[in-house]
Amino acid sequence: MKTFLSKLGRLILVVVVVTFLTQVLTSLVPGNLEDILAPCSETPTSTGEVTPAQQDAIDACKEVHAKIRSEAGLDKNIFARYGMWLGNFVRGDLGQRYSSTTSSQPVGPEVKRALPISLELMLWAQLLALAIAIPLGVIAAYRPGKIIDRIISAGAFALLAMPAFALGLILAAYLGAQADLLPVLGYANWSAGVWEHLKYLVIPIIALSAGQIAVYLRLLRSDLIATLQQDFIAMAKAKGLSPRRILWRHALRPSSLTLLTVAGLQTGALIGGAVVIEVIFGIPGLGSMLGAAILKRQYIEMQSLVAIVAIIFVLVNFLVDYLYNILDPRLRHG
Repeated sequence: MKTFLSKLGRLILVVVVVTFLTQVLTSLVPGNLEDILAPCSETPTSTGEVTPAQQDAIDACKEVHAKIRSEAGLDKNIFARYGMWLGNFVRGDLGQRYSSTTSSQPVGPEVKRALPISLELMLWAQLLALAIAIPLGVIAAYRPGKIIDRIISAGAFALLAMPAFALGLILAAYLGAQADLLPVLGYANWSAGVWEHLKYLVIPIIALSAGQIAVYLRLLRSDLIATLQQDFIAMAKAKGLSPRRILWRHALRPSSLTLLTVAGLQTGALIGGAVVIEVIFGIPGLGSMLGAAILKRQYIEMQSLVAIVAIIFVLVNFLVDYLYNILDPRLRHG
């Protein structure tokens, strides 16, 4: 219990540090929310003089700006602003999204709709990456230096060198625009049908998982090659066990610890890739919300979305930490 609470405390500290740094960075971003919602268009005449009507308009605009900054908490110093946001976030208030000087809507309901979409996209990408990387990594490790290993390794390097958005655009051009096999924009709920739902996600999932496949494959190959040199593998071979049984039952499990660690750490890269992919393909997930919040200077919404992303990241790594005990009982006993 003490260990659990210690780890939980460290994870909470990570979330606090990440969100505070986000607060600091957003305060340095040029442009303001009030300038986007209520731009002051009145300018002096060509002679540099300001007419009474123009001065009245400028004063009115400044009053509107001050009101917006006060309602959004932007008139406070960075520590007070962060404390106000943190208190609201803990209570479940994710802030308001301002669409005009008189109109705003809560961010919470939109997050509840968008979060499952992003989680599903990342989950499918992670599962596809592992489903492809594990067997290919085992095959490459079993025949190191052979032609099959060189082909698989070359393919992995090619995938690693290609950004997710570039692969997504290539697939969209060929599978969507030219072949007309898959839609390239939009999203369909499960209520529209299983295939109707999944066909909108095929290209984004492939684009997201490609880089993960390369990382997992190369990592598993290296660990398996090292594991296959261990004494217990030699003993298994001496007992006459088949190569398949040795690879999948005896060698893969101890070689999966590093893979599991990297899979948890790659969640951050997966989230970052999902933001770009969702914006490109018009998927209404958390990434699209975050992109829109950045462009429209919705600082409170942006802060809450970053906090949710940070919580997802630390929870995944928290889960990975405990999965070690399942893969290697020696850690549990220790």
